[in-house]
Amino acid sequence: MKTVHIARALLALLNLFAGLILMRFTVSKLAAWPISVAAFEDMAKPLGLDPTAFRISTGFIIGIASLSFFINCLIVLLKKGDNRKRTRIFTINNLYSIGAMTGALLSEFFLRSSTKWMLVYIAIGIICISLTNIASCHKSILNAFFDKGQGDR
Repeated sequence: MKTVHIARALLALLNLFAGLILMRFTVSKLAAWPISVAAFEDMAKPLGLDPTAFRISTGFIIGIASLSFFINCLIVLLKKGDNRKRTRIFTINNLYSIGAMTGALLSEFFLRSSTKWMLVYIAIGIICISLTNIASCHKSILNAFFDKGQGDR
């Protein structure tokens, strides 16, 4: 039973950490930090978009992902029993975050003139946290990967 509490606490911390990291990127975009403005001027050129609108819309997309990690943290900490609605919200939050970070990776590789590798690593880390969340919520996924000798050999 103690291991379950440690796992839940670790999962809550990972979600809090991911939410805080994404909140920092949300603020940089919505507050028009110079580094963010310059990056979006560079990335908007290939698409022919207004860099300001592109930056602000991206800020909202990442802000929603950040909020979803904070909600996930609460779901993990306040979880009592099995609740389908809570599981559905948890799964949707994580799928949304995976989509947002996949978009960030695509933008990083195909729109930016030079790839910022630290941003790539952060996006991959966020995706890994979301995948961990989904696996922890859907035990059948974990069982498929870690069969305890029950299958054919």
